[in-house]
Amino acid sequence: MTPHMRYGLIGVIIGLILLIWLPWWATVIVLGLAIGIPVAAYRTLSPEQRRRIRQQRGRKQIGG
Repeated sequence: MTPHMRYGLIGVIIGLILLIWLPWWATVIVLGLAIGIPVAAYRTLSPEQRRRIRQQRGRKQIGG
């Protein structure tokens, strides 16, 4: 199992635990932060840095 798969699996497990344990609004806040923080970090990059990231993603695709 790759490290990325482990992180994803751990995230799903933690999300399910929070969904059961906390009230729904707290779960929404946690999930919103989990999505919002990486988006905000990406938006702070310069256009050249974003272009470089998009190029690296394209190289990882099969046949790309």
